[in-house]
This record gives sequence, structure tokens and C-alpha cells, in this order.
Amino acid sequence: MIAQLRGTLADKRPNQVLVDVGGVGYLVHIPVSTFYALGDLHSNVTLLIHTQVREDAISLYGFLSSREKHLFELLISASGVGPVLALKILSGMSVDDLVPAVRSGDLARLTRIPGVGRKTAERMVVELRDKLTAMGTPEEARQPVTTTGTAADVVSALLNLGYEQRTAEQAVERAGKDGTPETFEALLRATLQQLSAPTQKGALAPQAGRAAR
Repeated sequence: MIAQLRGTLADKRPNQVLVDVGGVGYLVHIPVSTFYALGDLHSNVTLLIHTQVREDAISLYGFLSSREKHLFELLISASGVGPVLALKILSGMSVDDLVPAVRSGDLARLTRIPGVGRKTAERMVVELRDKLTAMGTPEEARQPVTTTGTAADVVSALLNLGYEQRTAEQAVERAGKDGTPETFEALLRATLQQLSAPTQKGALAPQAGRAAR
């Protein structure tokens, strides 16, 4: 069972990436949110992996955020929601919007996601509402500095890239104070700009070295 891949980003598309790990290329299916958060080609990347094993194939699904991976796994546990549809759902609505929509039973919002009909939306609400309620509390407890799920997702992505918890949280907080729109992609870009500033590079070098090892 593959749970994580760390390697070189050999190719990337909105729905999949190719990760070179020691000369072996792994094809990984991803949501659009992960695509926008990836670095340039040939840069290092770390993806959290959900592995699906079938009789005729082994498929990998990758995420930068542990929270998004958890939600993906909850989605595919719902009746009628397979991995392909789960990726479409995560690509069509951010985690911050999706979780409250399911919790509140907002079928109008859920059915605006491409591929989600009313019956599928109803099953998601019935089967996942309680699970998503339970999912929120420990996540908030682990991220006391952040104030929104989007910020928590960005912190998680930065941890996967090798940044220290405190450094990641402070950078996200600074980026948010600059008035960055609170979408995952926009906040991550702004946070990475904060971390790449000359005053930050020296402080991050030791941690980056440890991550590389």
C-alpha cells in the first residue's frame, strides 16, 4: 500500500501528475486544487497517496493536504461516489465550502458541482453529515493558530513540503493579513511568496536540508 510519494515532478496536468521516484515514474490522479498548488516541473514534490487496488488495475490518488485526502476517503465511502467523482467534487468545490454544504444539507450548492445529481447529493448528506461533524473538531484543535479550514489546508501542504509547523503557521498568518483572498490556491501562493522572501530563506535552509535527506 503506497501512502506517500516523494520525488521529482516529471509531468503535470490538471487531473494527473507523473512523479519520478528514483527512476520509477508513478502516475497519480489529483484534484485541481492540488494541481494549482504544485511547483514547477522538475521540482521536488511530496504527495499523500490513497491507493485503490482492483483486479485489473492499481490507481493512485494524490493530495498535498491531509485534510483533503481525508475528505476524499470519506466521499468514496458514500454510496454511488467513486474515486473519479470524488476528484470532480473536490475540484468543483473547495474543502471549506464542501464540508459546511454537506453538514447543512445544502443540496442546491452540492448539485451545482459537475457530475453530482440530486440523488447523489442526498446520499452524501445522509451518509457523511455525522462523519464530517466529527472530522472538524480534531482538525481545529491541531491548528490553533489558523482561523479557517483554508489556512489549515495551506499549513498542512507546507508541512508536506518540509517546512516547520511554526514557520508555516506564521507565514500563513502574514499572508492572510495582506488581504489575500481566502481560497486554497491564492493563500498558498501568497504564503510561498512570504517564505521565499530574502529574510526567510536563511531561516528555512536547515529545515529544507533535513527534508531533502
